[in-house]
Amino acid sequence: FGGFGQVYKGVLPTSATEVAVKKISHESRQGMREFVAEIVSMGRLRHRNLVQLLGYCRREGELLLVYEYMPNGSLDKFLFHGEQPALTWSQRFQIIKDVSSGLHYLHEGWEQVVIHRDIKASNVLLDREFNGKLGDFGLARLYSRGANPQTTHIVGTLGYLAPEISMTGKATTSSDVYAFGAFLLEVACGRRPIESDPSIEVPGLVEWVLGCWKMGTTLEARDPKLGNDYVVKEMELILKLGLLCSHPVLRLDQA
Repeated sequence: FGGFGQVYKGVLPTSATEVAVKKISHESRQGMREFVAEIVSMGRLRHRNLVQLLGYCRREGELLLVYEYMPNGSLDKFLFHGEQPALTWSQRFQIIKDVSSGLHYLHEGWEQVVIHRDIKASNVLLDREFNGKLGDFGLARLYSRGANPQTTHIVGTLGYLAPEISMTGKATTSSDVYAFGAFLLEVACGRRPIESDPSIEVPGLVEWVLGCWKMGTTLEARDPKLGNDYVVKEMELILKLGLLCSHPVLRLDQA
């Protein structure tokens, strides 16, 4: 079960290819037509670090989306749910580079600009070799290059939402980069941007990493499960990039 419906594992009978089938219900016929048009456009995206949409089927109020199957599931299982084997720093660093490459393609490498609007560890899927692929384009929006993004209702996940969205209602490449920064920090630190349990009184992840950076103890923010098995320069790079992408003041300083 996901945020947009149920997902099933299936096998294509003609090729024995394993696939993931997502079933989405939509009450509005007009909304369904728009969604199908968007899905058709998404199906034309081709990049090794994006989960490939193989096809779709519309049936009354339901839409079935057929994706390539990702055997290792979502990244957040390995970061937060104790899945084995634990991810090494080398694997995490490679996944970060994979997602960065896929996001750059969405923003700069295609004929239209694609805004994902929900970049986070649970939407990054892992193949058999633990390569990372950005998936779940249920909130994505496309617009022509040079066009002004349209105002929409606010969607996304708390902790990954850029503060300007609440004022403008517009998702942009910059707001995607903000979410990507939060993603960098959660992969490096093994913590979600905001704790889901309100009884746990801890600062938000961005503020916590910033505090470590100000005290000159940036590396203390790393995921304790890594121990000393990491590359110092790489860890420092990811933590600083995460802050530059997601901290409001630092973002303005770099604008």
